[in-house]
Amino acid sequence: MMAWMNAEAVARTLETGRVTYWSRSRQSFWIKGETSGHVQELVSLCVDCDRDCLLMQVNQTGPACHTGRRTCFYTEVQDGTEVVLMEPE
Repeated sequence: MMAWMNAEAVARTLETGRVTYWSRSRQSFWIKGETSGHVQELVSLCVDCDRDCLLMQVNQTGPACHTGRRTCFYTEVQDGTEVVLMEPE
């Protein structure tokens, strides 16, 4: 999945091992799985060369996507047409 983090969300994630994001629409932190039970436990955190993008490997409990799919990237564009690659779990 893709989500926003600020410095405090990164610090909370590193401190607790539970992935914490920053909700720009709600202007608040949210811990993945806090209400759904679909928890993300941090395995590793990498920073890109420009230090403006993070890649986290996580142990995912349940689906990562709010649609009930394992990933948010379940649609592929093939010859200009969107094709759904997986159904919800």
